[in-house]
Amino acid sequence: MKTRIHVTLKPGVLDPQGKAIHHALEGLGFGGVNDVRAGKLIELDLADDTSDADLDAMCRRLLANTVIENYRIEKL
Repeated sequence: MKTRIHVTLKPGVLDPQGKAIHHALEGLGFGGVNDVRAGKLIELDLADDTSDADLDAMCRRLLANTVIENYRIEKL
């Protein structure tokens, strides 16, 4: 089973990578960008019998830092 985990910073957490991307876009002449938030995408190929609880535990224990990050699970 193919699964994607989308990990993003929680609102209010500073995002230096997003700021750097925003600054670079402005430097390239793209003035219509108001803000940038960077995240990560993790793709997993799991056994079909992997439970939702196990997948959630993977995210909470390793794939996302739940103090400062949110995650969203997308099964393909």
